[in-house]
Amino acid sequence: MADLHARGEQPEYLFWVGCAGAFDDRYKKVAQAFVKILTFLDISYAVLGREESCTGDPARRAGNEMLYQMQALQNIAILESYGITRIITICPHCYNIFKNEYPDLGAKFETINYLQLLDQFIVSGKLSFDAAALGGVCVTYHDPCYLGRANDMYFEPRSILKKLTTGLVEMERNKSFAFCCGGGGTQMFKEAEKGNKEVYVERTEEALRTNATVIATACPFCMTMITDGIKSKNREDEIKNFDIAELIVQSLNL
Repeated sequence: MADLHARGEQPEYLFWVGCAGAFDDRYKKVAQAFVKILTFLDISYAVLGREESCTGDPARRAGNEMLYQMQALQNIAILESYGITRIITICPHCYNIFKNEYPDLGAKFETINYLQLLDQFIVSGKLSFDAAALGGVCVTYHDPCYLGRANDMYFEPRSILKKLTTGLVEMERNKSFAFCCGGGGTQMFKEAEKGNKEVYVERTEEALRTNATVIATACPFCMTMITDGIKSKNREDEIKNFDIAELIVQSLNL
């Protein structure tokens, strides 16, 4: 973004990579997949690079309101300095806090989840692939809490997956009744509490009961927890966990 600004250029979108997209080895592949799609579609975008910081979502969820506001106000100042008006996120936690909580601190930019953008491109015909690009691969989709219940985004991911495969199946609990992966609200960063079973194991068992060979996710927390769940069942050789962006890249052979 700094390079474009120095040249007097303004991208249409700022792609907010997020902590997971920048530092988590698995989720870096998701960020790379989404960038491949943006490049394929010739979309004007930029990233902040080293100027990007955490949104402050984990701090706020953990109860550290002061740290959250410090991080948020710093981010807002940087975004305003570049005149950013539209942000794309690949993390539902970034999406939720930008869209619903940053405005309380004066933020005025539009926040777009990458699935919303991809679905728009598909509907407009700008992004297209064979009706069953992945064939009859059996896919089940896990609803991230921060996309589903927090922001009522159930249509877009399913719309995209139905274009990719004829084998989409639902888990017992889905959409507004979907079961959490167990990693949100900073739960991923703390020790497990007393109980008989980990939340991510319970959710993975639901996914496995669909007999799907691919569990599609759209959140870094969900990806980590579901992947751990698959490993806990020793099924990683036969069951794969892919982000929807990765499935699109596979279908387009990018």
